[in-house]
Amino acid sequence: MKSTKLFELASKYMPGGVSSPVRAYAPYPFFTAGAKGSRIRDADGREFVDYCLAYGPLVLGHANEEVKEAVKEQLEKGWLYGTPHEREVALAERIVKCCPSVEMLRFVSTGSEATMAALRLARGFTGRDKIVKIEGGFHGAHDGVLVKTGSGAATLGIPDSAGVPRDFVKSTLQVPFNDAEALNEVLEKEQKKNSGEGEVAAVIIEPVLGNVGPIPPEAGYLSEVRKITEEQGVLLIFDEVITGFRLALGGAQEFYGVRADLTTLGKIVGGGFPIGVFGGKKEIMKLVAPSGPVYQAGTFSGNPVSVAAGLKTVEILEREGRGEGVLRRINEVGERLRKALGEILTDSGVEGCVSGVGSMFKIFFSEGGKKVKNYADALSCDKEKYLRFFHKMLASGVFLPPSQFETNFVSSAHTEEDLEKTVEAYKENLR
Repeated sequence: MKSTKLFELASKYMPGGVSSPVRAYAPYPFFTAGAKGSRIRDADGREFVDYCLAYGPLVLGHANEEVKEAVKEQLEKGWLYGTPHEREVALAERIVKCCPSVEMLRFVSTGSEATMAALRLARGFTGRDKIVKIEGGFHGAHDGVLVKTGSGAATLGIPDSAGVPRDFVKSTLQVPFNDAEALNEVLEKEQKKNSGEGEVAAVIIEPVLGNVGPIPPEAGYLSEVRKITEEQGVLLIFDEVITGFRLALGGAQEFYGVRADLTTLGKIVGGGFPIGVFGGKKEIMKLVAPSGPVYQAGTFSGNPVSVAAGLKTVEILEREGRGEGVLRRINEVGERLRKALGEILTDSGVEGCVSGVGSMFKIFFSEGGKKVKNYADALSCDKEKYLRFFHKMLASGVFLPPSQFETNFVSSAHTEEDLEKTVEAYKENLR
């Protein structure tokens, strides 16, 4: 097998043989030779229906022709300038038009960079140091948010990675997802400190937990989070790196009718190329250098190729309208899949539940079929059973993320044939 030999060679030069830990699984991952539309092909010639989709960016599927042409056009003009350029203005204008809570923004290179900058900006704007994150929420691999979960309403941060000093996360508090009361308790407690001004700068939250799920918010939860943060004078940051331009043109904020003070974007808004965005109210964003004292900079920020791909992707989504087109179709497909998988689970007698929203879906192997509402629930699910199931689906020609704690995505490239093949594979492998 060519993938076996490639993995053995890769392991000599790269830790674990991969460039990101989520790509690793036993005995070795397949190595990709190419991808088009809904299909991905490995080095040994096997083809799979792809629901991993690079973990979310490929809302239009692999190698979309319109995006490809936009990238080729940009490459003819150059691929890195180190200066402002017209297309980044055009993409910024599109994002602001689609996302009402974003009045001004800054382009960066990754989602991790976007959340890191948003948190720094929140601290700079409020003059406070602490942040509250949601247990199980993933906001990139920078030190301040690599924090283990804890018991109770909140715990002080403990590093979730070797090499992260405790001091870097001592100001990171945590509360469970879908528990507005726990958030309120923590903020009320912190509000009494610092002469009554409080010490918490912001609450950062994935409106749909994506890296342990997907786990959607319970009805009214996000609205309650918005209300609590406003009452406590704390900024609300929505990390929409996954949900932005997927659930709706305006992301989860449009989908659920809740607006944040700051928003981070990535994945889809780069059209499959590296990008990150943080943005929000003008009064906050004007503090970013060079117009303010909160420093942020990057050589590849606003990269012309990423911006060209992102602009074309957003144009495709936008031209089809909010009520029609790509997003409506893939959300409907996601709903169909969740319904079908729920029926298959019931018929098979396998303990588990189906979770997701819009074009995001996943089966959790939960005890007694218990619904997964937060990180603790997700951790209680059977990871080993999922891994066995993953390999069975792979053998059936369907590629899912190799972790129980990652999201499956639908793209506009998935066909009825793909869906039929997928449902049959679930039926066969859940027996």
